[in-house]
Amino acid sequence: MAAFAALAAVAAATNVTYHIAKPWANSTHMLDLRTNRTVEHFVSWSNGTHFTDQATNQTVKHFDCDVHQGKASAHFNQTLQNLHTEHKGSAGGARAAKSLVGKSKLSISVPLYIHIITKQSEAGTITQAMATAQAQEMNTAYNPYGISFQLQNTSITANDAWAVAAGSDMDALKQALRVGTYSDLNLYFHTDLSGGMLGTCTLPSQVQKGTPPALYYSDGCNINANTMPGGSMTGYNLGKTAVHETGHWLGLLHTFEGYACTGTGDSISDTPIESASTNGCPTNPWKNSCPTVAGNDPVHNFMDYSTDACYSKFTNGQVQRMSTMWTQYRAGM
Repeated sequence: MAAFAALAAVAAATNVTYHIAKPWANSTHMLDLRTNRTVEHFVSWSNGTHFTDQATNQTVKHFDCDVHQGKASAHFNQTLQNLHTEHKGSAGGARAAKSLVGKSKLSISVPLYIHIITKQSEAGTITQAMATAQAQEMNTAYNPYGISFQLQNTSITANDAWAVAAGSDMDALKQALRVGTYSDLNLYFHTDLSGGMLGTCTLPSQVQKGTPPALYYSDGCNINANTMPGGSMTGYNLGKTAVHETGHWLGLLHTFEGYACTGTGDSISDTPIESASTNGCPTNPWKNSCPTVAGNDPVHNFMDYSTDACYSKFTNGQVQRMSTMWTQYRAGM
C-alpha cells in the first residue's frame, strides 16, 4: 500500500492518470520492486520489467541486483562509517569522505573459480569458451586498476533446481560447489536464476583467519549465465554483469545507494551523487537524477545499472575503497 500511496503522490504532482499493474510503469516513472518505491526511469518507454534503450533502440530488461547496505554485516557498515567520518573533505558534505589508503597503483591478484549451472535440457549451452571469455572480460575491466583474476577452474553442472537457485537450493549448491578460501572469488552462472535478477553478490564481512570454509560457503556471486560473453541477454551479454557483481564482492556499493540526492550515498567522494539507477546508456541528453547538484549521473560507472556497452570505468575513490576492503577483509585469508 505504501507504493500505491507514493504512486498517488506522483500522479497528483504530474497530473497523469495511472493504470496500475504489477510490475508497473508509465512514460516517466516505474514501481521499483526492489524498494517498493515509485521512481523515475529516465527512458522513453518502460513497462516495469523492460525498457527501450535509447542508445540502441532495443527492448532491454531492467537490471536487478538487490545488493545494498541493508544486506551488509554490522562490521562492514561500521567500517564504511569509519572511512566516512574520520576522513571528511570539504566537497559534497558527508559524501566527501576520503580513502584511508594512498593513490599508488594496486597489486591485487584474485584466484577465480567459475561454476556453470544449467538445467538438464540446457546442458552444453553455456561453454568453457564462454567461461574463459568471462575471465578475460573481468581482467579487461579490472587490470587497469591493478586488480587481476586468475581462472583456476571451471565446473559445469546440470541440475534443474540449482539452475534456478530458489530458496534452500541456493545454499545447497554453494555448499556443494564452493572452493577455495575467503580470498578466492566464486562466480556461479545459472541459466534460469530465480527472481528475474541479472545477478547478486555478497559484500565482504569479518572472517577470522583459519575459519573453516564451510562457515562462509555463501560467499560469492550468482549471475544469470546469459550475461556471459556470447550469451543471449540483450543489452547485457558482454560479461559486464560479473564485473558489476564482483565490485560488490570487493566492497563497493551502487553509485545510487540510498536513492537520494543527499546523504552518504555509496560513501565515496568522487562518485557523483545519484538518486535513481540508470537504464541503458542515457547520454543524449545525459541522465541527471539530481539536477540541483552539480554534475551528471555516472552512467559509465561499473557500479550503476547501465547496459554492458555503456560501462567503462571505476573512479579513483572506488579503486582505493576496493583496496581498503581487500586488505581489511580478504587479503591473506
